[in-house]
Amino acid sequence: MEYTLVGEALKFMVLGMLIVFVFLIVLVQVMKLQAYLINKYFPEKAPEVPTSTPQDNATQDAHHVAAIVAAIAEFRKNKS
Repeated sequence: MEYTLVGEALKFMVLGMLIVFVFLIVLVQVMKLQAYLINKYFPEKAPEVPTSTPQDNATQDAHHVAAIVAAIAEFRKNKS
């Protein structure tokens, strides 16, 4: 009787593992199909090259630094 229970347990284990394995294969194939369809009907647009000049970046950096300095000064003023 013990051998039939162990045999049945092994059959169920193998059956369960095969079902999971087949499901994962189907899932991978469906994901590949989905990626193909999305790329076909909704292709990515080429990123636009920013046309900012280095002077604009320097001005933005200066504004950021000024804002940080003002925030630190206000924090120190309120703290004391």
